[in-house]
Amino acid sequence: MPLNRLVIYAGNVVETARFYEKHFGFKATSLPGDRIVELVAQDGGANIMLHQAAKGQRSGQSTVKLVFDVEDVEAFCRQCAENGLEFGAIHNADGYQFANAKDPCQNSISVSSRAFRKE
Repeated sequence: MPLNRLVIYAGNVVETARFYEKHFGFKATSLPGDRIVELVAQDGGANIMLHQAAKGQRSGQSTVKLVFDVEDVEAFCRQCAENGLEFGAIHNADGYQFANAKDPCQNSISVSSRAFRKE
């Protein structure tokens, strides 16, 4: 059974949708009267569903990190910086690289070339 959707409880749904559209190529969709904005992955990956966070819900307190597969971490981070998204240091791991950042809700995100490493 595949994992196809993740829910993010967002303080600002519109800003969060724009972030994932701009930096990761998702397309935001919603149905009239629906409380969910669904970010559809254009490459066949999992979709992200944005739901308005409750007033008392704290941002960025989860133990989940969204990891996006990119072949060239350095180039991707450079492109994102030009568009206003700053990643932290690029780390070299066992045959791959990764870098971390936060989305507008302070959720942890990462880009990683792990899926492309040569074994």
